[in-house]
Amino acid sequence: QWLSDRKKRALQKKDVDIRRRIELIQDFEMPTVSTKIKVSRDGQYIMAVGTYKPRVRCFDTYQLSQKFERCLDSEVVTFEILSDDYSKIVFLQCGRFVEFHSQHGHYYKTRIPKFGRDFSYHYPSCDLYFVGASSEVYRLNLEQGRFLNSLQTEASESNVCDINPVHFLFAMGTAEGKVECWDPRTRNRVGLLDCALSSVTADTEIEGLPSISALKFDGALNMAVGTSTGQVLLYDLRSSNPLIVKDHHYGLPIKSIQFQHQLDLIISADSRIIKMWNRDTGKIFTSMEPEHDINDVCLYPNSGMLMTANEAPKMNIYYIPVLGPAPKWCSFLDNLTEELEENPESTVYDDYKFVTRKDLENLGLAHLIGSSLLRAYMHGFFMDIRLYHKAKMMANPFAYEEYRREKIRQKIEETRAQRVQLKKLPKVNKELALKLIEEEGEEQQFTKKRKQKNLPSLLKDDRFKVMFENPDFQVDEQSEEFRLLNPLVSKISEKRKRKLKVLEELEAQGQEEEEEPEGKASDAESSESSDDEKGWVEEVRKQRKLLRQEEKLKRQERLKEDQQTLLKPQFFEIKEGEEFRSFKDSAKKQKLMKKTLEDRLKLEEKLGTLNVSDTTVGSKQATFKLKKSEQQRKQQEAEKRHRQERKTLRRSANHLKSRRGRGRLFH
Repeated sequence: QWLSDRKKRALQKKDVDIRRRIELIQDFEMPTVSTKIKVSRDGQYIMAVGTYKPRVRCFDTYQLSQKFERCLDSEVVTFEILSDDYSKIVFLQCGRFVEFHSQHGHYYKTRIPKFGRDFSYHYPSCDLYFVGASSEVYRLNLEQGRFLNSLQTEASESNVCDINPVHFLFAMGTAEGKVECWDPRTRNRVGLLDCALSSVTADTEIEGLPSISALKFDGALNMAVGTSTGQVLLYDLRSSNPLIVKDHHYGLPIKSIQFQHQLDLIISADSRIIKMWNRDTGKIFTSMEPEHDINDVCLYPNSGMLMTANEAPKMNIYYIPVLGPAPKWCSFLDNLTEELEENPESTVYDDYKFVTRKDLENLGLAHLIGSSLLRAYMHGFFMDIRLYHKAKMMANPFAYEEYRREKIRQKIEETRAQRVQLKKLPKVNKELALKLIEEEGEEQQFTKKRKQKNLPSLLKDDRFKVMFENPDFQVDEQSEEFRLLNPLVSKISEKRKRKLKVLEELEAQGQEEEEEPEGKASDAESSESSDDEKGWVEEVRKQRKLLRQEEKLKRQERLKEDQQTLLKPQFFEIKEGEEFRSFKDSAKKQKLMKKTLEDRLKLEEKLGTLNVSDTTVGSKQATFKLKKSEQQRKQQEAEKRHRQERKTLRRSANHLKSRRGRGRLFH
């Protein structure tokens, strides 16, 4: 947003996506703004209206260029293509005019009594139904060339209307948030839906009464309604309750609703976003947010192409292969999308560096937040790359030298890797590496004899490379975990070595493996395994005893140090209105009072008395535990002892019963 036009153009030249962009239809744009866009029934012509001056443009898809352009007297509210091609068009204009165009151009112009907002064409009777700033629905018969009796409705004003393509039911959306359904044969109202009431759910927040801003039929029984507060309601005409209510969460009027039958999707659009969602579950399939506000959306029939009329000269064309194939006149798009790389390339600005708040604190530039030198963006800031380099040099002047040394070292190691390598142990975890090399050597010898494939080496695997390079992964042999597990690991390795030797002996003798694979009787094997278990259990016990002795020695040393230190008396002054409990409490309170709220919360989290977590809405949720008093602790300990005593009594009683039962059986 803050970049100049010249800088934007320079960046666009480098952008791979812009260089790959294809102009499907030549000069597919309007002078200033495009308001409506539609496709003819035969799919050959795309027609769009816009300003300024008010005009209509027709594009021929077979020629991929503009066919004609016609200027009009006033702005077009909406239009309808009555024929299969561009030969019959009706325009509803701002000044209450209805203009008819034929193949050669302007044909006829008439006027309706009140300002119109939308109209629909009833094919069986050749009637045009106009709705607008009136309670009446005006009917103009094109066969007779005259106005017929209008339909009198209960609404003060009507915004949109549509006619069902199967049974030709006429529906209109009112400013009061209701949908009135009329039968054109009898000219009577057959149904009324209160969509304003149904659109308000527990999750929605609306300001004012929702009016109907979009209406679309799908088949004989389904109808989608869009409200001025950003909700889309899907109805079954047999029910007064909506099947599903989808909220755009922007509070903007729904401009357009389209049905996509291949994937059972509904494409709804307001002025900011186009959302594609499943008509059964309401789950979002995808969404598009163009740079400019949207006025209308048109889905090319039986394809994955989408066209939009925007508050900008350029009319956008989107192709989504998942929705369907490319139209016949641009079938090459399918081949192009297959060839394009799946990995998107991120845009990098050469003159700006993206930094987070933590990066700014490390550089000592946190005080610049809120100034013109930092541009807030998402979870961080954009700053000038020159300022970033200067600050980095001042914060760590030797960073470049360290980076240079590291790069040189890496280059030398790469050249060394090309030479004849000797078996050299790594710097980190040498003993583990030596053990792995020995085990691999033994396994390789065995697999060569049996003609099996060698398993991949752990030392050569890139996933475990860091374990032998980074000192943080060094195995601490003095730790309690290692000392307790080491006897078991050593016993397992010894067992494995013995097994390998036995298998080698079996192969040498030529015996079958199915009879006794270890070369010993099963009783002997089980006795050996039990002896091994006893051995490592004893070793683990020894290690535990040693660990306990070491802990005792450490405690004794600490006690001696505490006894040697001389404590000097300290005097404290108690503030007015405070009670003295203990020195520890007062000292802790003073330290806590000096700390910030963030530090206090972190301390309580460590102690386990507080737990802070993010909720789905974006707010914070804190749960805390109250500290237990000494009396409560003592009570809990007494209860625990009582439970243990009762358990021991039950066990002894059960034991006595079992012994008595045995004695009776014996007698």
